[in-house]
Amino acid sequence: MRGKATDWLVYGLVRVFICVIQSVRIETCQTWARGLSFFCAEVVGVRRNLVEANLRSAFPNSSAEDRKRLTREMWEHLVLLICEVAHAPRVIRETNWRDYIKTVKKKELVSALIDVRPAIVVSGHFGNFEMASYSAGLLGLPTHAIARPLDNKLLNDYILNFRSASGQYMLPKEGSAEQIQSLLQSGGALALLADQHGGEKGCWVEFFGRLASHHKALALFSLTTDAPMLVAYAKRMGRPLHFEVGVTDVFDPLLEEAGGVKPLTEWYSQQLETIIRTAPGQYWWLHRRWREPPERILRRWRKDHPESLGAPVMAAKQAASVQRTGSQDDTKRRRMK
Repeated sequence: MRGKATDWLVYGLVRVFICVIQSVRIETCQTWARGLSFFCAEVVGVRRNLVEANLRSAFPNSSAEDRKRLTREMWEHLVLLICEVAHAPRVIRETNWRDYIKTVKKKELVSALIDVRPAIVVSGHFGNFEMASYSAGLLGLPTHAIARPLDNKLLNDYILNFRSASGQYMLPKEGSAEQIQSLLQSGGALALLADQHGGEKGCWVEFFGRLASHHKALALFSLTTDAPMLVAYAKRMGRPLHFEVGVTDVFDPLLEEAGGVKPLTEWYSQQLETIIRTAPGQYWWLHRRWREPPERILRRWRKDHPESLGAPVMAAKQAASVQRTGSQDDTKRRRMK
């Protein structure tokens, strides 16, 4: 009973928060986001050490002032992202989406998604990735995405309603193997966030100069079904609710040789890095993307890169140390509460 009451309370608070956001202009939301960015970055310092370590490693030539600016931009972006998700269904529609969305490489995007073959759409925690799928739905190109359901069923259903408003469908992270197989066999489009930690047994390739683990399944989905792989993004352009939506490139296994899981993983990882560098303030530098690689991975990397000084390896170890410290600090804060 207590669990249900808590779920209703949290759900009610979230709905009130969303109503407040929807009751004001999006420009007002941006002003609030700027204020909250200072609070999160300077006053509270949420994951400050982790964000600083990630930025310092990704941009080794950046100054302390540059990293401070990017941290503030990231927090402003995260808050504004939530506001845009709340406003989008009321503002961006099938009749006026061209006023808000600029499409890049539309021919490649549409050709891959209307092909009789399935399509693998990979993206990352960059820009407003929720709007990428929403925009595809407005174009009449529905996608299926994989996500872990929230523990709060009320909130989970509410979020699902937004995501399905324009034709996006969600698959549970656990136990959806048969659904994914059926989707790919029927020629559907599967959308995935490609910058999530793939575990020790994942495919370890460089991402922003550091070894990072990627899920092997993304490349396997493409290689085993001959499905084109698209690296997609939705980057905010200048002002809220205005986006550049498109693909950086498309890999088609019927037209070119991938060379296996690792080369294809390296390809889409590099594509993501390239687009992130165009607007680094719109990337989630606060998530624990980089972990310390297993020793077997380090030995193999040193063997394949005898000329290197090992910078990606050392950076990954340093980042892992910061992440462990951050996790311990988070645990201490929870205990104190």
